[in-house]
Amino acid sequence: MNTSRPLANFAPSVWGNRFLLYIPDAREACEEQLIEELKEDMVDAIQQLGIAYHFEEEIDQSLQNLFDKFHDYFKDNNDMYTTALSFRLLRQHGYRVSCEIFDKFKDVKGDFKVSNTDEEVMGMLEFYEATHLRIHGEDILDHGFVFSRNYLESVLPRLTNPVTAEQVHHALTQYSIRRGLPRLEARHYISVYEQYASCHEGILRLAKLDFNLLQSLHKRELAELYRWWQDLEVPTKLSFARDRMVEIYFWILSVYFEPEYALARKFSTKVLALMSIIDDTYDAFATFEELQIFTEAIERWSMSCLDQLPDYMKIIYKVLLEVYEEIEEEMIKQGRLYRVSYGIEAMKLLVRSYFAEAKWRHEKYKPSTEEYMRVATKSSGYNSMIIVSFLGMGDVATKEAFDWVLSEPNIVRASLIICRLTDDIVGHEFEKKREHIPSSIECYMEEHKVSKQDAVHEFNNQIEGAWKDMNEGFLMPTKFPAPLLYRILNFARVIEVMYRKGDWYTHVGPEMQSFIKQLLIDPIPIIHNKWNSIMS
Repeated sequence: MNTSRPLANFAPSVWGNRFLLYIPDAREACEEQLIEELKEDMVDAIQQLGIAYHFEEEIDQSLQNLFDKFHDYFKDNNDMYTTALSFRLLRQHGYRVSCEIFDKFKDVKGDFKVSNTDEEVMGMLEFYEATHLRIHGEDILDHGFVFSRNYLESVLPRLTNPVTAEQVHHALTQYSIRRGLPRLEARHYISVYEQYASCHEGILRLAKLDFNLLQSLHKRELAELYRWWQDLEVPTKLSFARDRMVEIYFWILSVYFEPEYALARKFSTKVLALMSIIDDTYDAFATFEELQIFTEAIERWSMSCLDQLPDYMKIIYKVLLEVYEEIEEEMIKQGRLYRVSYGIEAMKLLVRSYFAEAKWRHEKYKPSTEEYMRVATKSSGYNSMIIVSFLGMGDVATKEAFDWVLSEPNIVRASLIICRLTDDIVGHEFEKKREHIPSSIECYMEEHKVSKQDAVHEFNNQIEGAWKDMNEGFLMPTKFPAPLLYRILNFARVIEVMYRKGDWYTHVGPEMQSFIKQLLIDPIPIIHNKWNSIMS
């Protein structure tokens, strides 16, 4: 029998068995010791310098103090750098500061007053970063975003200070502070900070050691997950699926890197890995009849369904239920068994959307743009993954928080739109080469009788609007605490980094490989005399 399948022929993993084993570095224990000593050294130095009172308050209290005096202090302050920096820090932490503070920097034509000194360039760079925190209705920041970017692009070739030039180049060609991945941005900023004349050696050493110690933790986690992945034998038993465990772990690591979220990372990585396989099953291999059986099995969620499935689907289904049993065991220990039902519902929501798209493909149905987005925002997987990311997060994730995500509030919806439209913009041509449903690009072009360029322009505007919704969702008072909101933000950030220039999950090119090497292979070099004495 000649069975027609929508094959994609994905490239194999570029990493081989590199991450299969984690061999502890002999320096690791010494780095832990040095971190503890540096903490003590920093406290001692601050006390002996007589500036300890500057650091007694928590960061939140310091920002509250800044917020309390922000308007009065900055209304007559004509320093763009400090104004923009303060505005950005307060907005990042949810304070509702007015963008009208930047009116004083405008000239009679409505543009912003600038010169080409290093100080002015850094001020405009900080203003450019601040505009990424804008919300709807802030025309001055919309204009400021375009103006500052154009200015920085024009001045970059003439910059003589290498540190300033590097920062401007990074902001323009890589990622803004708001939309970049915190770990990648930290590694980059360490290299910039050490070139500052005002660089504090103790803080710099602490940052480098902490980065490397966390990298060691992440390497251990990845090795364990990689062994689990190898047991699935994806390249041989599920050869139609993308072999991307390293990239999947990078994805989840970008959502949360902190040590206290180790369990959450483990759960999320395994579930995302299975979502990827299931995505490729629906999108790039299974027949429609097989998908009907598999979708029903997911709805029933029982090992008794195994006998009804084709052999390759039995592998996927069995492992999926085993992973959820592992999650259930841990949730029982924690007294949070109710969370498992949310995790299962997340998977069912995803599979329903996959099947809806498969049905469109089977029937050669062309949805409207609105109809497509209703289904495709869910098939992006982000609603489901946000729910799964909460499973291992401790007390901060309440039952109300799970219900809130399921209701798709604006901040969650923003993340879904950023994910879906960014993916479609870069993946449109690849999907056209095989049997696949129309993307949002094709739907919009057909519905509005416009060019691809016009459709992409419209969707880029919608992405910017979604980022404004994201920023609005962080402004206090918020319904749920910041640690939960940051998972939603970080999921959007991953898309910004992995999909803005191309689908780097499917096609793992040099830039994506460089990011993985920075976070999961190469430690930051540390040269320090104390190190040599400890190791000798």
